Amino acid sequence: MYNLNNVIVRAKAACYVGGGAKGEPSRRGSQDLIWSDAEWEYRDSYFSGTNFIGQEVLWLRRTPYWAMNYYSFIIRPDLIDGERAGSTIKAALSRMYRAGRFLGGFEWAGEYGTYIDRSEGDARHFHGREVIMVGGEEAYALHYCGGLIIP
Repeated sequence: MYNLNNVIVRAKAACYVGGGAKGEPSRRGSQDLIWSDAEWEYRDSYFSGTNFIGQEVLWLRRTPYWAMNYYSFIIRPDLIDGERAGSTIKAALSRMYRAGRFLGGFEWAGEYGTYIDRSEGDARHFHGREVIMVGGEEAYALHYCGGLIIP
């Protein structure tokens, strides 16, 4: 699992947080970010807006191996907008990925609010929620779940 966790962190860090390579849309209207390294391939395919939904898939030797689904939404548009939420998320996730992980308790305070991530499980099977708190109020949330999908 340690190697899987490292591969997932490298792929995530290279894509959304790192402004990764754009791939051809895998579905009409989607935006796709792609990454590969040796026998691994990764695609983050999402439909974006202020609220967004997506799926990340990791293949090992061209066979689907791991996946994660997510949905995010602004709860308090009077406290945060999509641009500020995105900026906060990228900054927080870049710090989490530098620590070599993508799951588990994590908090980071930035200019537009405090990012908090809580999850249960490990890369094999997990679910979690991230939020941005602004002035003590929950202004943004994202739900996610995923794990191994090997045959």
